[in-house]
Amino acid sequence: MKTMGKLLVVPLSVSLLVLGACEQPGNAAAGWSTDDLAAALDNPSRPAADKERDAGRRPAEVVTFIGIEPGMRVLDVMSSGGWYTEVLSVAVGADGTVYAQNDPAALARRDGANDKAITARLADDRLANVLRVDQALTELELEPGSVDAAITALNFHDTYSFAGPEAAAAFMQAIYAVLKPGGVLGMIDHAGNPDGDNVKLHRIPPQIVVDIATDVGFVLEAESDVLAHPEDDRTEMVFGPIRGSTDRFLLKLRKPG
Repeated sequence: MKTMGKLLVVPLSVSLLVLGACEQPGNAAAGWSTDDLAAALDNPSRPAADKERDAGRRPAEVVTFIGIEPGMRVLDVMSSGGWYTEVLSVAVGADGTVYAQNDPAALARRDGANDKAITARLADDRLANVLRVDQALTELELEPGSVDAAITALNFHDTYSFAGPEAAAAFMQAIYAVLKPGGVLGMIDHAGNPDGDNVKLHRIPPQIVVDIATDVGFVLEAESDVLAHPEDDRTEMVFGPIRGSTDRFLLKLRKPG
């Protein structure tokens, strides 16, 4: 592994020996059931504050829907403080790798809150199968076609709304490039109405995401309502009283091959 300041460039020839919290019980190597993964995520090394969010985020259902299994290489896009990074660390196990990607500019915001959070989470090699990648998504130095799956949660709407459609397409293209043929992208975001003020509300209509993804080359394989909240009429700002109970869509997008 070569270190450039805070940029981690990860040669794919690096092999990892992963112990401790990433070990998994039973027949997880054959693929997870939702119940088995939920039990694995309830391990004592996982922070209690993370577990408290499971009821709203339903990580076992999300990860099994996307199809993430032990041994995979998974890219956590815009991982922020690493809540999903830790979930994925358990899911891919000792033989897998999680790339926790963050743009350095994003890590510097809010007095470096996410930088401090991900640093603390990965301290002392606690999640030994996680590699921190502090690089802009469009500047990733991962080998093209080397990643089995990617996930991004509640991020894409900001790229589309504040950086524009071209940046959103570049976001999607960067993920497409590092995925193997047949690889999958799990996309979670706050659902918006087509005629809503989604920039102000921090939402995005699902069809916009699907259109951008398919223009890049992805195929929409499946949609899940596991994070749906029909009581949300999609007219409230997501950081208001409805926070944690927004209507969220979950898409499974596959790179053909």
